[in-house]
Amino acid sequence: MALTKEQKQKVIEKLKENIAQQKSMVFVATEGLKAKELFDLRKKLKAADCLLIVVKKTLLDVAFKEKKVGIDPEKLAGQVASVFGFKDEISSAKIPYNFSLENKNLKILGGFYENKFRDAEEIITLAKIPSRKELLAGLVGSISAPISGFVNVLQANIKGLIYILKQAKT
Repeated sequence: MALTKEQKQKVIEKLKENIAQQKSMVFVATEGLKAKELFDLRKKLKAADCLLIVVKKTLLDVAFKEKKVGIDPEKLAGQVASVFGFKDEISSAKIPYNFSLENKNLKILGGFYENKFRDAEEIITLAKIPSRKELLAGLVGSISAPISGFVNVLQANIKGLIYILKQAKT
């Protein structure tokens, strides 16, 4: 069913609002995905404060031109869905990428990151970056490793002394 001019205008306004608030945008091809799979993807994205919107490329093009975003959606192949990341830059790429590993029908086409269009390879590279929590855990482990090693060395001398005293006692 075709949208009326009013409905199209509302969609464009919503797109412009999302473009203004986004920290990153990822474009995915959803052809071949079942409704349940798309629902699961939306659910995962919502939990990470991201939004998936499927709109016609012409409406997306109008919103991009009005917001002065230098992307031509017509160059993207297939039925395009836009994933907007509002909380951080990485989750809008990481969640679709992880989902595409399980569902081969979802393909990452590219994205908009740091006010520049990035191709699919760059978005996939961005998605493979560890999360903030993982990076902080690695940092804490790196900082605590020398200290725990030092404690183990000090304990080894005491344990050795106790072992020798036990052997001398028997």
